Amino acid sequence: MASSDPNKAAAFHEIDIPSTLDAAKKPEREILRHIELCGYSEEASFAIKLALEEAMTNAVKHGNGNDANKRIKVRYAVDPARAVIIVRDEGGGFCHQSVPDPTRPDRLTLPTGRGIMLMRAYMDEVKFEADGTEVCLVKLNR
Repeated sequence: MASSDPNKAAAFHEIDIPSTLDAAKKPEREILRHIELCGYSEEASFAIKLALEEAMTNAVKHGNGNDANKRIKVRYAVDPARAVIIVRDEGGGFCHQSVPDPTRPDRLTLPTGRGIMLMRAYMDEVKFEADGTEVCLVKLNR
C-alpha cells in the first residue's frame, strides 16, 4: 500500500450533496472529469469510479440510513500523480475491522457486503477515519 499525505495533494474541491443515490452521481461525474483531464489510464479511471460508487453507496445506505435529510460531503484533489477522494456521511460510524469477510463461504451468496473489499482491491490506499463516518481513497497514476 502506498503511503500518502492527503494534505499534500493538489487543491481540494468540496461537494456537499443530499444523501440519495441520484445525488451521489454528481461528485462521480465531476471527479471523473478531473481524472480524464489529468491523463489517468482507463484502468485507473475504472478503479476510481468503482471505488467511489461503493463509497457513495455505503454513505447513503449504511452511513446515513437512506435518510435524504442527511448530507454527504465529498472532498477531492486530483493531479497528474494521484487522486485523493474523501467521502464523509452524517451517520453513527462503524468499525471497519468488524465488517465480515465477504469471501467466507457463508457470505458468498449474500447480495451485499463487498464494497470495502472492492475499494481496497482497486485503490492504492483506503483509510477509515472519524469513527467510520469518513473514508479516504487514494489512487496513484502510474
